[in-house]
Amino acid sequence: MMSLRAIARAAPRVLARPSTLRPAVVRTAAATAARPSFAITQKASAAFSTSALRRAPAGEVDEELAAKLSSELEFETSVKEGETLPASIKDFLENGQFELKDVPGQQDVFLTRNFGNEKITVSFSIADLSSFQEQNFEDDALADEEFEEMNDSREHGKSGAADLAEEAEEEDMEGGADTDAMPCRLNIVVEKPGKGALNVEAIAQDGTVVVENVYYYKDAKLAHSSSPDAVHAAQDAYPGPAFGSLDEDLQILLERYLEERGITPALALFVPDYMDMKEQKEYLAWLENVRGFVEA
Repeated sequence: MMSLRAIARAAPRVLARPSTLRPAVVRTAAATAARPSFAITQKASAAFSTSALRRAPAGEVDEELAAKLSSELEFETSVKEGETLPASIKDFLENGQFELKDVPGQQDVFLTRNFGNEKITVSFSIADLSSFQEQNFEDDALADEEFEEMNDSREHGKSGAADLAEEAEEEDMEGGADTDAMPCRLNIVVEKPGKGALNVEAIAQDGTVVVENVYYYKDAKLAHSSSPDAVHAAQDAYPGPAFGSLDEDLQILLERYLEERGITPALALFVPDYMDMKEQKEYLAWLENVRGFVEA
């Protein structure tokens, strides 16, 4: 489900913005009388103007943009301060067997562990979160437009519009949990020395890991490398049948095989919450970096 932070970010808000207008200068008679000679004033003014020119922003909107970035940063920081670490993240990191690799500024997150002579890597990306939120907003806007068109259509009277509204509300109540839950793509690699690797594509959603595809590569590098040659070689490899078309007992055994290696409901709960938390951190860092660049 979309976090309250994401909803709050999308909602309009008004924050105090520092004024970019300079206050009027009031000159008194005493100040005017105490003014230095023309030559000294001209020299001092020239020196001040040159220094000020060096520090002046390149464009007219720089100060306003920096102020807006500061207000956005203040808002996001205040939202973050009111949040607590989700239990799914705390429990997984404290009790799980995976080692977390999360590089600031990078979209991908990696979980690694050893299981016997196997090395297991699970990766996911916060890029999926942004795509999901954008799609959610687009779907909501499209649904609103379609409903308004139906409501205005001559084919429906008042009672017809009321029926449509009631039907839409019932559908939201029945399927809201499914449509609001955020699907997170998992790339799972199980490799053995000299034996290649299994590459599993799965979805973590609603505390469940749903397997979509299972690939086998003789060269384990094909499951990890993003170079054009490796990607091309991986695409040329036989992908195997769709997971859902396999014998039901075979599907169950493959799922148990993954669960023994840590691909559990706890992982399925951890990933969406961690993605949301990391996206917040990266957004705050982005605001800081952009503001620093604009003000430099």
